Amino acid sequence: MEFEEEGQPQGQVVIVSGAAGFLGQAVAEYLGNLGCRLMLIDLHQPPWDGEADAVSIGNVDLTQPEHAQEVVAQTMQYFGQVDAVVNIAGGFAFEEQAESSLETWDSMYAINVQTTVNMCQAVLPVFQEQQGGIIVNIGAAAAAKANAGMGAYAASKSAVLRLTEAIAEENKHLGIRANALLPSILDTPTNRDAMPDTDPSLWVSPQSLAGVIAFLLSDAAADITGSAIPVTGRV
Repeated sequence: MEFEEEGQPQGQVVIVSGAAGFLGQAVAEYLGNLGCRLMLIDLHQPPWDGEADAVSIGNVDLTQPEHAQEVVAQTMQYFGQVDAVVNIAGGFAFEEQAESSLETWDSMYAINVQTTVNMCQAVLPVFQEQQGGIIVNIGAAAAAKANAGMGAYAASKSAVLRLTEAIAEENKHLGIRANALLPSILDTPTNRDAMPDTDPSLWVSPQSLAGVIAFLLSDAAADITGSAIPVTGRV
């Protein structure tokens, strides 16, 4: 892997899931500007007009393990390597438990846990063979403590955190590192519409979170693995 002198990733081949969303687009732009080569995937077609070498693929359903395996195969075919995976794909549901349904729990498990598990399991054989690789999973601050209406969501993001810890322990002797970020509310148009009476300047900007992701991909974070890193702004 190649890095710039200041430790930021350069030349890495990074798979970014959920690349059509607000955070995914911010991460793609940030990493592209640092010189990363990108495989951008999502259910919807991820937009890309940057100058970095990037492949954008839609109709990728990461709840299906074969889709994740195909993403890794296509990345290897196009770029010849995979250095890192950033698992952003996921979703949110607000539902208080007296009115909750198992369908909500199943949905949160599928889009937050299954997608991450499948992508990690697809890429780990490559990382293990090359004895190196980086996984960054996007959890949530709610993984540490659920607020009202967040039972199913918080449970699914807690599972992402436990998954990350297990992967880190199982693979640290191979030079593979895995970390989870636990952001609070992201400053996106969707969240601004949903919470019009809240001050968004207190939230976490997608660009700020992208910067933390870039740090975890860099050699400056070589000794960080199995960590749950809160990124909570001033919430």
